[in-house]
Amino acid sequence: MGLLQRFFNKPETRSASNAGYTSQVMAAREAYVAGRLGLGDLTATVQTCVSLWESGFALADITGTDMLRRQDMAIAARALALRGEAVFLIRDQLIPIVDYDLSTRDGVPKAYRVAIPEIGGGRNETVLAAEVLHFRVAPDPGAPWAGQAPLRRAQLTAGLLHTLESALAEVYENAPLGSQVVPFPESPDVDLDTLGRGFRARRGRVMLRESVNVTAAGGPTPAQDWKPQGVTPDLQPSQALQSLSEARGAIFAAFGVLPAMFASNAQGPLVREAQRHLAQWILQPMAVMMAEEASDKLASQISIDVVRPAQAFDAGGRARAFGAMVQALTQAKEAGLDPQAVEDALSFIDWAE
Repeated sequence: MGLLQRFFNKPETRSASNAGYTSQVMAAREAYVAGRLGLGDLTATVQTCVSLWESGFALADITGTDMLRRQDMAIAARALALRGEAVFLIRDQLIPIVDYDLSTRDGVPKAYRVAIPEIGGGRNETVLAAEVLHFRVAPDPGAPWAGQAPLRRAQLTAGLLHTLESALAEVYENAPLGSQVVPFPESPDVDLDTLGRGFRARRGRVMLRESVNVTAAGGPTPAQDWKPQGVTPDLQPSQALQSLSEARGAIFAAFGVLPAMFASNAQGPLVREAQRHLAQWILQPMAVMMAEEASDKLASQISIDVVRPAQAFDAGGRARAFGAMVQALTQAKEAGLDPQAVEDALSFIDWAE
């Protein structure tokens, strides 16, 4: 324990990691529900992207270890999406860690102080870096030991989405949607209140009210003043709905999800291409980095494949490529080409494996 304490240069105390039950509940709520920013993390747009990440990693094919269960992969995906990093303590199984502190040397983590969650209050442990799986995405060069969530890298867009959804929610909650002002001749307030209550629960019915011409200020009331006037706010000039759509699209793009996939006129080919883009350009590179971290810490060669189980490839194109390859090999054999020359040709067109 003395060697581990030297990494931190101070004695271990229980208050250092805030491992109490209340603090753990608050930390869990912040990390896995509200995220670190608390802006756009609670919107359906962000949660849709997080769910796609979770499902993609939960489907992944993992070879070389039984430690990375599908549940652990889903937890890691959610933590990476909302916090930019996921930490697991290596024991008989992987234990997810939310609250932790670490010590580094040359920018590389050397030891961790982790708070293990338990019902009724957690406990602290100080462990070496080899006992911790620390997955992170988009680390900053100034802090290579910490990851960055997509919303942290797009704070302005997340703030815009949060502001627009909050503003629209207030409009739909407080604005007089569907209300009308109906002019009526001068009458006592009691009569007007009685008349107003008479319009309730009269949907689709014809209501007849007797009216008389009123002479005031030297002339009769103009006829056009008797028309009802709606007080529903007009949001079209504010471009709020268009800005909301653009902000949602930008958030989708920040998470690697093509916004066109959620268009009302999206077709099957577009959805499949969006799924391939997410799996091949976003999830699979992260899976490769996670596999490297797991291989170093679990002492075995581990690979994580997201593309194959998600079927994120062009099946028709692969079938045509396979047919062309078989035909080319048949023709090469009939022509009596050197097998090494055929192998070099396949390697040239990326068919080496």
